[in-house]
Amino acid sequence: MPRKCYIVLTGVILCWLLAGMTGGSVSADGSGAAKDSGAGQTAAAGSEAPALTGRNGAEKLEQAAEALYSYVLEGDVVKARQKSAEISEIFVSSSFEGLTSVEGVNALSGVIVDLKATLAAAQIDPGKWEAAAARMRLAANSLSHLRQPMWQQYYKLIREDLNDMEQSAAAGKPEGWKAAVSRLQSRYDTIRPAVVISSRPEAVSAFDSWLSYAAGVTDSAQPPGRSRLLEIVSYGQDAVRVLFGKERDEPALSLPLAPAEYGAWGLLAGVFIITALAYAAFRKYRGEREDLKPV
Repeated sequence: MPRKCYIVLTGVILCWLLAGMTGGSVSADGSGAAKDSGAGQTAAAGSEAPALTGRNGAEKLEQAAEALYSYVLEGDVVKARQKSAEISEIFVSSSFEGLTSVEGVNALSGVIVDLKATLAAAQIDPGKWEAAAARMRLAANSLSHLRQPMWQQYYKLIREDLNDMEQSAAAGKPEGWKAAVSRLQSRYDTIRPAVVISSRPEAVSAFDSWLSYAAGVTDSAQPPGRSRLLEIVSYGQDAVRVLFGKERDEPALSLPLAPAEYGAWGLLAGVFIITALAYAAFRKYRGEREDLKPV
């Protein structure tokens, strides 16, 4: 009897040990699967594209805008629309903090909205397409190249329009004035979003106010006289200089000359000239004194 109890007790203990080992392996497998599942979720989360920030987003936006402009010039409607959608996605997933102001971000957003609306029109208008693509290209370039944006190249053209306004005012030709203002306004509309992105808000507001006044001044009941129109042009020239960051005495239609560097040879030449002049003056003075001696 005791022997049978011993055998039964031994069998129960053995079964208990086997059950414990099996449960432990199942638990280990479950925890391992959970770890594998968690690792897979982490890897999946890490595979998501991070948000574009700073220069990275600006560079990608400029590349897409350049490609879009090329497709528009080539007349490739499908690729242009695809690139427009890509530009919108880049803008949404990017942060341009530190690159431009709130006004600049709003201007860029407006350009993208206008671009998408223009490209989505049922009837293709090459002129409108090209104008919208040009504004997008200039705006993206201004965001990526804050110090030397492409829109600065319009300075000469706008100064030429101001010169035409001045000539029309001096000749008393209101139609010529209106034509020059219209050309200037068209060019400014193309670069304005880019200007807002990289310029001081007060400079933009000052030029906007001047241009709005100059465009409607000749339509008033009592058009201003010649002197007043010339004065308005003068204000516009100052506003343009401030907007483009030009010095007041800098030539408008030519590049500023680099300062001359004379070096050692220039210094020696100057000393030689001064010495020769001094010697000639001394000889003249000595000759005059000899002529005054009594005979």
